[in-house]
Amino acid sequence: MTAERRVHLSRSARPAYDALEAFSRTVGDVAAAAGIDDRLRELTLIHASQLNGCAYCVRVHVDRAVAAGLGADEIAQLPAWRESGVFTARERAALELAESYVFIHEEGIRDEVYDRVGGILSEEEYVALSWLLVSINAFNRITIAGKYPVPPRRGADSGQ
Repeated sequence: MTAERRVHLSRSARPAYDALEAFSRTVGDVAAAAGIDDRLRELTLIHASQLNGCAYCVRVHVDRAVAAGLGADEIAQLPAWRESGVFTARERAALELAESYVFIHEEGIRDEVYDRVGGILSEEEYVALSWLLVSINAFNRITIAGKYPVPPRRGADSGQ
């Protein structure tokens, strides 16, 4: 089945998708209340979307990250965050947590990761980031399954 013939869950069962969007807004509110700023949120959501292979969500969250003040270098360093020196300890903890949620089917959240991340993030931050990751993983699956298009950009936003 080609992308043009795929069912788009966001259109085909709109009440379910609306509920997911409402959930996402609630999760965003929880994250903001926990002190998760736009930079940390977008770094985390981009990384999870990269790992899931969701080009559509990567584009959405890169755009939001740029609007939040992140630069090209920081965004480009995400796949190599362990070797990079551009991220704070808090951001590194969030990126490690993102990996654990994407690959949760392999080992769950390992005790070492839980302890390391929990030693950096407050419980409230851990909870908020966890809900953000549950949300983005759901959106990634919807857009990947529907093969949402990510065409080349034209004009000023294309980088050409």
